[in-house]
Amino acid sequence: MLKLLIFDLDGTLADTSVDIANAVNYAIEPLGKSSYSVEEIKAMVGSGITKLIRSLIPSEASIPEENIIKRFLDYYSEHLLDNTKAYPYVNDTLSKFADYKKAVISNKREGFSREILEGIGISRFFDIVLGSDSVREQKPSPVPLLEVMKRYGASKDEAVMIGDSSYDIQAARAAGVKVIAVTYGFRSRETLKDADYIIDSFDELLKIIP
Repeated sequence: MLKLLIFDLDGTLADTSVDIANAVNYAIEPLGKSSYSVEEIKAMVGSGITKLIRSLIPSEASIPEENIIKRFLDYYSEHLLDNTKAYPYVNDTLSKFADYKKAVISNKREGFSREILEGIGISRFFDIVLGSDSVREQKPSPVPLLEVMKRYGASKDEAVMIGDSSYDIQAARAAGVKVIAVTYGFRSRETLKDADYIIDSFDELLKIIP
């Protein structure tokens, strides 16, 4: 019997794309690189900001990588909620899952994740929030999922992952839990084909979860 719902954050619960794109473009400005569109950034995020920034720094860059990452973190911390908002139906739908334990696992740092959940008004729904700095490995590793399941005493048959990317699907598969993919987030439907279920709107969870 299902008792634990594990959610991704970016692209699943919250549309954080504009604020992330603005912070990335601010960070790489000293490199003289052209800015990236929101759609381009959405296609790149998911594995954590350090890996993303590292991938954008030319090998011949004279500015240290840590300086660019610090520019991102400094800017993003001040602009986390400028444009970020919960996706449609998230608040109402979560309120109808009172009988389930709920957690968030993000490849974003835990502090940022908690601040966003609080800022968009849904932090009260989650007992556990894990970020990239909360456990030793990030998605697509199963480590964060297994940690949440351990804390709740939930078996693989009692948990489900809800996310918008292949990282969520791979992590769920490796942890042995089923996965529901959402198409409205940061990835195309094609990249989500290996999920157990695919939904186009968050409130469709009400048809699947029970």
